[in-house]
Amino acid sequence: MLTENFPPMSGGSGRWFWELYSRLPKNDYLIVADEGTEANDFDKTHDLNVIRMPLKSNEWGLRSLTGLKFYFNSYRRLRRVIKEHGITHIHTGRVIHEGVIAWLLSLSLGVKFLTYVHGEDVETAAMSREYNFLVKLVCSKAEMIICNSENSRTIVERLGYASGDKIVVLNPGVDSTKFIPSKVDERFRQQLGWHNKKVIITVGRLQQRKGQDKMIAAMPDILTHHPDALYAVIGRGECAGLLKGLIEKHGLQNSVQLLDEVSDEQMIKCYQQCDLFILPNRTIESDIEGFGMVLVEAQSCAKPVVAGDSGGTRETMLVGQSGFIIDCTSSENIAKELSKILDDEDFMDSMGKVGRQHVENTLDWLAHTEKAKQLFLKI
Repeated sequence: MLTENFPPMSGGSGRWFWELYSRLPKNDYLIVADEGTEANDFDKTHDLNVIRMPLKSNEWGLRSLTGLKFYFNSYRRLRRVIKEHGITHIHTGRVIHEGVIAWLLSLSLGVKFLTYVHGEDVETAAMSREYNFLVKLVCSKAEMIICNSENSRTIVERLGYASGDKIVVLNPGVDSTKFIPSKVDERFRQQLGWHNKKVIITVGRLQQRKGQDKMIAAMPDILTHHPDALYAVIGRGECAGLLKGLIEKHGLQNSVQLLDEVSDEQMIKCYQQCDLFILPNRTIESDIEGFGMVLVEAQSCAKPVVAGDSGGTRETMLVGQSGFIIDCTSSENIAKELSKILDDEDFMDSMGKVGRQHVENTLDWLAHTEKAKQLFLKI
């Protein structure tokens, strides 16, 4: 498994790969992941076969000297790993750049490879003539393309990268034995300042397409109908400064929290102790939400969910039963729709129960892993 995105690096795709490959027979898989300042400490906490090496680059194309040096060095290191460990197949976390490296290795060593697609990755690549060429090349040589949603499959087909049986869909899942419903923990809520509050949370990277900015802008209107509402944003990212500015602009210091130092255990508690989960995502140019694992995690904790009408988010839920898809390009619309949902606590409770059942039936990691095993046997 070749991926830059792997714990301790945060993010949905890295968590997906961790949850999946940690459940596969460890002696059959070697994970090659990016090195990082906290990687060595993290690798002391598990017994997977992991090799760390530099997998970051400022340039993913082949036209620049930076890109050529990156691919040459990555090829050289991985060629040695493949020979030393008798690797026969490579799974790549993305088409670019991991898929390009696998393609180069397949040319000289004959190893077969499959690649994962997340939606926004190939949409963004299509904007560049060079990257578009590389994606087409990698997809044409890959044995299988695993998309995280039907929406991502549609993107791959629409852009002409592949079609037919070569594309399969494998939704990310959740550990429903870890993300579980919980009774109200008043001590935890008081520690976070959630006492006597109706808490709405978003978990995810602080970036434009996640939509935390629109949700913050919606809070003044929400507060007119629900003065006890509180919005907690959990995550880190490039938009942290923008979000802090919006909080100050709207005078929301007592109604919006930015929580960037949250452990995995605390994050689960936040899911369990919130009242409503929202991923107010929207499309920014070609940047979309491919699936939305956080929506699955929230439902597993029996919480009602709301997501933007963009990308593959509707595939995570039973729309109208465990959650709602709304237009999140407008803060006014977010405020209107969330206020209506917050008005009906009984319906919110019912949505949470439906969501939990939905996850147990269709999105648990155990079922997901069995499906993955069968897919991997086909190449």
